[in-house]
Amino acid sequence: MSKLKTKSGAKKRFKLTGTGKIKRKNAYKSHILTKKETKQKRNLTQTSYVATVDEKSVLRQLAIK
Repeated sequence: MSKLKTKSGAKKRFKLTGTGKIKRKNAYKSHILTKKETKQKRNLTQTSYVATVDEKSVLRQLAIK
C-alpha cells in the first residue's frame, strides 16, 4: 500500500504539541478589523487547541493516525 500524503492546507494550519494536542490559530483575525473591539482582536491573537471531537479528523489530514 502506498504512503499517505499530508494535506498541504492542514500542514500550514496545525502544529502538534509535545503532549499530543493540536494547536491552531483563531479565525476572524485577517481582515475587517476596524469594526472589532481591541479586546476581541487581542484575544484572537492567542493560539488555541483543536476540539477533541475534531482531533481524529485533523490527525488523519496530517497523515499521523
